[in-house]
Amino acid sequence: MSEYCLFCHEEITSNTNWSSFFKVKTATYLCPTCEAQLIKIEGDTCNICNRPLEKLEPQFVINSRCLDCVRWEEDEEWKGYLLKNESLYEYNTFLKEIISQYKFRGDYILAKIFSTNIQQKLISDTLFVPIPLSAERQFERGFNQSEALIVEAGHSPTHLLERTHSEKQSKKSRYDRIHIPQVFRLKEGRDVADKAILLIDDIYTTGSTLRHAAKILMHAGAKSVSSLTIARS
Repeated sequence: MSEYCLFCHEEITSNTNWSSFFKVKTATYLCPTCEAQLIKIEGDTCNICNRPLEKLEPQFVINSRCLDCVRWEEDEEWKGYLLKNESLYEYNTFLKEIISQYKFRGDYILAKIFSTNIQQKLISDTLFVPIPLSAERQFERGFNQSEALIVEAGHSPTHLLERTHSEKQSKKSRYDRIHIPQVFRLKEGRDVADKAILLIDDIYTTGSTLRHAAKILMHAGAKSVSSLTIARS
């Protein structure tokens, strides 16, 4: 049975030899050309937000942290809420197009592209919490892209947060994203006391959305809040 790239729809051809018959076949979702355009985040990164430090000028790196995270941690209002973020890939033009098609054009199946890598990052004894959409936004898109990432990785999402309707983050300036009012609240009856929580989202941009969510959860008694995203922009 032929396999086709989920993004460009070209047939995926594989080299078959004698040894391949004895290997467990893993699902392939992208062709080699598309796969090569996904740039994994490697090397020295900020020890909070996972931003590649080699892409920053020296004055924007302080003791293994990017200047943005230094400023977040110096602010008493935000210090210590988000323990660490990990992102899979750099947010280049190719990944931007994949996420746009997945997120804004309702192409749910693209969540499978990231399922294997996300599955490797999900640790037991942790609650996997998708960043929620408002009811209006979820109706508009047809699904929650963060929840789908967890499901396609073979795990069950834990819904702890609710979100009020707000303007799309993609339409906001960097300043406005950082200074958004609190848009999350803990769902009624949810107990997070002493729980380790991993927030799942598509893109880490300024870190504001994740920190707003983390703040609510830490105030409710969570043991720790970290995050995992597809991309680090």
